[in-house]
Amino acid sequence: MKMDVQTLEAKKAGSVELPDDIFGLEPRKDLLHRMVVWQLARRQAGTRRTKTRGEIARTGAKWGRQKGSGRARHGSRRSGIFVGGAKAHGPKVRSHEIGMPKKMRALALKHALSAKAKAGELVVLENTEVKEPKTKVVKGALQKTGLLDALIIDGREVNENFARAARNLPKVDVLPVQGINVYDILRHQRLALTKAAIEALQERFQ
Repeated sequence: MKMDVQTLEAKKAGSVELPDDIFGLEPRKDLLHRMVVWQLARRQAGTRRTKTRGEIARTGAKWGRQKGSGRARHGSRRSGIFVGGAKAHGPKVRSHEIGMPKKMRALALKHALSAKAKAGELVVLENTEVKEPKTKVVKGALQKTGLLDALIIDGREVNENFARAARNLPKVDVLPVQGINVYDILRHQRLALTKAAIEALQERFQ
């Protein structure tokens, strides 16, 4: 698959050949869905916790007589029906992570890249170099290339001036190639890869 390379000024800067085994697959929705679920599950902290009856600092002695009061035969103030009592079946500290093989994660990333390429939502940039970290300048450049709602993937290192300027734009995320992931690709309208990012992805999937 051949694609034109653009500069940040939306000018043509040659072309690049994209490998079909990364950008030319038929996207599988089931695989992409599973990958997104896996990513979001890993983000959950799982630190919510409530006390059980055994952890409540209250006496366990029977607080009322068995007969004659006309009320229920309660045996402890630690019960969940009382204010300050325990929580029945409350949340515990646990991991929400689910299993997903490494090869399936790599395949899901290929399908996400292929989905953007097939939908015409993939842009190849020559680089992301800017002289100074000015949001106004970067916003104007991204407006020309149609990347105001986009995930921009640079090479192994992100251009610092560009990243600092773009972080003020609400719908633009800039990541190094190591941080590329399926969820961020799919939640943005467009995906922009620099030539350095494409070379790094080719090395990664070899």
